[in-house]
Amino acid sequence: MEKNQRAVELTQQMVRIDSSNPGAGERGMERFLLSFAEELSSRNDRVKVQTEEVMPGRSNVMLCLPGKAEEAELVFICHMDTVPAGRGWEDDPLSGEIRDGRLYGRGACDMKSGFACALSAFQSGAEYFRDGKVPGRTLKLIGTVDEEGEMTGVEKAIRSGWVTQDSLVLDTEPTNGELQAAHKGRLWFEISVEGITAHASTPWKGADAIAAMAEVISRIRKGFTGLTEHPQMGASTVSFGRITGGNQPYVVSEQCTVTVDMRLVPPYTKETGEIIVKQAAMEAEKAIPRTRVSYRITGNRPFIEMDEASELLERLQVSCRKVTGQAAATGVFPGYTDTAVIAGKLANKNCMSYGPGDLELAHKPQEYVAIEDILRCEAVLKELVSGCE
Repeated sequence: MEKNQRAVELTQQMVRIDSSNPGAGERGMERFLLSFAEELSSRNDRVKVQTEEVMPGRSNVMLCLPGKAEEAELVFICHMDTVPAGRGWEDDPLSGEIRDGRLYGRGACDMKSGFACALSAFQSGAEYFRDGKVPGRTLKLIGTVDEEGEMTGVEKAIRSGWVTQDSLVLDTEPTNGELQAAHKGRLWFEISVEGITAHASTPWKGADAIAAMAEVISRIRKGFTGLTEHPQMGASTVSFGRITGGNQPYVVSEQCTVTVDMRLVPPYTKETGEIIVKQAAMEAEKAIPRTRVSYRITGNRPFIEMDEASELLERLQVSCRKVTGQAAATGVFPGYTDTAVIAGKLANKNCMSYGPGDLELAHKPQEYVAIEDILRCEAVLKELVSGCE
């Protein structure tokens, strides 16, 4: 493999490691990173590696090349886990096969190709900044666990001080060539309705929990129609991921539970979501007498707005212009990433996403990433690191 295609080689190696969550977990990726770090350290003894257990058998890994303290550190943060391969694959989901200019396999775009670009860029920095050369800023690469789960890995990295409010933090999620630094907020609820059981032939003797939940769902959806759109992020959305309840078709249901996913754009916050849920609960209890609606918040991530004055945004655009001849488009990341957690927890204005691949292909059978996309991202990240002089 040619040296300028190092990221392609690394992507293949990582795709062939099963790091599914739930499933095999990140242990294989941890070993891969430690071996990579050991090789780098043999050529530049200033490269340091640190691991920190997040959950039993699952550890974050950090590679660090110390630089001058007066400049904010540059941090690449990449998750080591993937979703399970699932069904529907035509070939081995861990093959890493290259066919028609595409590299196939689970995690190819989400996000082992982006991880490979970050590794290649870090390696180029370690090879350049040696023999007495010291980078103008510290360079870090962090591999996190559980991003595809509860994001406990990045939460641990924040608590441990691996990233700070002043860090320039880039994840390499698939962004279709855009620089994405805005995220809708993610608010999760579990809503429960308690009713009264009765025989279906005499429903007036009971209180139908499922009927009340139907009222709740309908009124939450109606509540979202009154929310205004954001000029960059678009509309707030709501979806209902799982519903359970009832017993037999001839029995009035006494219990029903639903999970709710709200994606909120500015200016809407947790308080907005709670107001909508409380109003829906009150109206449902009136519509179906003797039912009782309760809820709990199971997840709350704030929206993140792009800071046009971000130093990292400026430096990335400079790198993109040098490599591609033009500035990258800026946009909104539709999901929630490790950098979004950092931005929300630390009020860090220099957190964003830029990586190879199309997010629409993530988590699907026949997941792939275009080779030319890997090479473009690798070159941009190397240019970004070279600016650390």
